[in-house]
Amino acid sequence: MQHHLEVFDDGDALARAAAGFVAERAQAATAAGGSFVLAVSGGRTPWIMFAHLVELDVPWDRTVVYQVDERCVPADDPDRNLAHLRAALGDVPADVRPMPVESEDLELACRAYGSMLPDFFDLVHLGLGPDGHTASLVPGDPVLDVADRLVAPTGARYQGRRRMTLTYPALARARQLLWLVEGESKRAPLAALLSGDRSMPAGRVHADASLILADRAAAGSVT
Repeated sequence: MQHHLEVFDDGDALARAAAGFVAERAQAATAAGGSFVLAVSGGRTPWIMFAHLVELDVPWDRTVVYQVDERCVPADDPDRNLAHLRAALGDVPADVRPMPVESEDLELACRAYGSMLPDFFDLVHLGLGPDGHTASLVPGDPVLDVADRLVAPTGARYQGRRRMTLTYPALARARQLLWLVEGESKRAPLAALLSGDRSMPAGRVHADASLILADRAAAGSVT
């Protein structure tokens, strides 16, 4: 898969550019009266993007937001991605569809969330970990080999938490990927992603189109 890379001086410039790109995609998707279907990963960078996005002209009443991944923790846990997402969105009237991570039967909950997913996403936001993970597709986890389900739990705890994540088949439903990559710790995995290295989880994601927005610390000498 070919990636298009754009590099920015710092994280705020990156987040502003990302917000502008998402707003443009939302306007294009809804121009004919349809909806804008977005899936969002966890992490600090997307919340900064949303802080800028809510100030732009976005058809929020026709926007549906799914989660790419979530920690299997109670609703009031500070590590819960959903809490940060709702805080970032504020009072905009988007239709947010959270992952049911509080279910006692995670396998059943994954199947239920998978049945809710659309045939395609207009845009899927992804991050990139220093270890090459994206979404909650983490190195060495059995979830990397799940090909018959759209949503699955991780097989083990990652950074102390078990996760629920979209699988590769679900991410392949993206018409557009938007990667936000920030910080020097992402330099090596970003170079690997651009080179098509499939040995790391992020390198195995495939979709119709892929845009990577990175800051200079992450991009290094790539540019």
